[in-house]
Amino acid sequence: MTHSTSIPSTSDLTGKSALVTGASRGIGLGIATELARRGASVVITSRKPEPLAAAADEIRAAVPDAKVTACPGNTGDETHRSEAVAATVELGGAIDILVNNTGINPLFGPLMDADLGAFRKIFDTNVVAGLGFIQEAFRAGMSQRGGAVVNIASVAGLRSSGVIAAYGASKAAMIRLTSELAWELGKNNIRVNAIAPAIVRTRFAKDLIAGENEARAIKGYPLGRLGETEDIARAAAFLVSDESAWITGQTLAVDGGLLSTGTM
Repeated sequence: MTHSTSIPSTSDLTGKSALVTGASRGIGLGIATELARRGASVVITSRKPEPLAAAADEIRAAVPDAKVTACPGNTGDETHRSEAVAATVELGGAIDILVNNTGINPLFGPLMDADLGAFRKIFDTNVVAGLGFIQEAFRAGMSQRGGAVVNIASVAGLRSSGVIAAYGASKAAMIRLTSELAWELGKNNIRVNAIAPAIVRTRFAKDLIAGENEARAIKGYPLGRLGETEDIARAAAFLVSDESAWITGQTLAVDGGLLSTGTM
């Protein structure tokens, strides 16, 4: 018996138009590439124009017929959010998919030592800006057409880490926001879900897996390895596809079994 390697029709995103934030590298770039591979037109954002342009070229190299546009800007800027959503509508005729991936983590260690300005910045970037993008997508036609939103959270939003406490608190807020929006936007046929990755091998996680930390971290994963960007990308593609048409308000832990262990 032969097995087809083609993507099932329910995973086919041809004709869909997607916006992926924080997509110049790492998880965001992986998700944007996967969505393009499945036929979606994709707009990618990040703060720095040069790395973002390079990311767009990387997507085109991986998916030669990809429709991809780079839209650089600061996720905290309302004008940028509006422009990115408008670019998505211009590229694909609508905005059907939004992936909120932008996230920062400038604080490590005890919250009693945390700079409150940096703490606010984490929430502004990781939570408030994500809601701002959803509002813009809603106003740009998702309210009438329906659509799918995926918020990239973290296992640190589901269980205390003691190391990245401020980041974890912001991701817990994003998880709660996901649930609230699923309830509010269901009547508009907008599905809102979240993905909570554990450590994924990206530059963002470099401080967590530097040196001997990597081997120590791997020991906590029942599947015996850290995550790769493709692990998160495939989960995101599932959540925005018709394969998950009756799934909303959920947070999918893509964590190699970490949360099953009782430790972080």
